[in-house]
Amino acid sequence: MRGHDKFASRGSLPHQTAVTASCKIQTMQIEDKPPFDTPFEWIGGEPPVRALVDRFYDLMDLEPGYKELRAAHGNTLQDAREKLFWFLCGWLGGPEHYTERFGHPRLRMRHMPFSIGVLERDQWLACMDQAMQETWVDPVLRERLNASFFKTADWMRNRGA
Repeated sequence: MRGHDKFASRGSLPHQTAVTASCKIQTMQIEDKPPFDTPFEWIGGEPPVRALVDRFYDLMDLEPGYKELRAAHGNTLQDAREKLFWFLCGWLGGPEHYTERFGHPRLRMRHMPFSIGVLERDQWLACMDQAMQETWVDPVLRERLNASFFKTADWMRNRGA
C-alpha cells in the first residue's frame, strides 16, 4: 500500500475522508480548515478589533480618497467608532456588545437615513481593506472578511449610483 492508502482501510487518516461512488478516496486537508473556531478568535479578540476600527476611522479622516464616506458620518466619528467596534465583535463571533445595547442590528434599516450608493460602498470597502492591511489582519482572514464585507456593503446600498 502507498502513503495514506494503508490507513484508509483502518479509518485512521489524519484528515477527513469521503469515499465516492467510484471508490476513490477524496480528502479534505487539515490546512483547508480555518485555524480558529471564529473570525473573532482568528483576529485575536477585542484589542485587534479595536485597532482595526480605530484605523478605519482614522483613515476616513486622513485620506482624501474617502471624503464622500467621511462626509456621510457627520462632525464626529466617536459614536460610529464605538458602534462599529461593538458590532464587529459580535459579527466576528465574539461578545455581543452591540445587541446587548441596541438589540438586533437591523443594519439596512439603521443606514436608510444615509445616502449609500456604489461610491460610498466602494470607499467603505477600500477603507476597511486598507485598515485590515495596516493592522496586520491575517491575509487569508482578510480575504474572507472582504468577501463578507462586500455582500453586506452592497446590500446596504439605497440608491443606484
